[in-house]
Amino acid sequence: MNPLQIPVWWARDYAYAVVWQVRAFFNRTDPAIFLSGDRTPIVVLPGVYETWKFMQPLIEELHGRGHPVHVVDLLRRNERPVVEMAERVTEYLEQHDLSDVVLMAHSKGGLVGKQAMAFGAAAGRVRGMLAVATPFGGSSYARLMVLAPTLRIFSPRDATIRALARETAVNAKIVSVYGRFDPHIPEGSELVGAKNVRLETGGHFRILAHPRVLAELAVLAD
Repeated sequence: MNPLQIPVWWARDYAYAVVWQVRAFFNRTDPAIFLSGDRTPIVVLPGVYETWKFMQPLIEELHGRGHPVHVVDLLRRNERPVVEMAERVTEYLEQHDLSDVVLMAHSKGGLVGKQAMAFGAAAGRVRGMLAVATPFGGSSYARLMVLAPTLRIFSPRDATIRALARETAVNAKIVSVYGRFDPHIPEGSELVGAKNVRLETGGHFRILAHPRVLAELAVLAD
């Protein structure tokens, strides 16, 4: 890896994040407009401090292809513990009687999705999950977040991270997509037993816009 490329990836990544966070703040789109469609249902799981609107470009593309796309409003900005967020996902699947769904997750959303798939009462309703830039093994940077308990849960020593790492049976149903360099997850997002797709680029947020993400989603959903 060319070390000179890293600051470029870093700058582009945060520029992407800022643009889409600002757009999400002013966006008044009603997620109900994405519920129509007769193909495989998609359930969106955003990352920490993100709402579903951060992933709206993917949502619009998938809905345009005929997939009903579901937003779990109870996740809000995904700041609560992983186990609690997974319970909300399970509740949503059961209340809406969804089955054979594909989870589309970013970052922490992938941990929430795996928790629901491995331990949730509605696990049988999930066909698989595409997780983008998810810290399946945690992030060593989390230990530095002394004043941010919401981010400290990503420590490799966290009980939930360890429990999820031990639960490998569902990994075969997961596609993990990540870049060569992730400014938030130095350990990377490789998941043993999953389909791992390492992109020849860097970033944590901008990866969402990579065409391979949509291509892998299409394989899972079709």
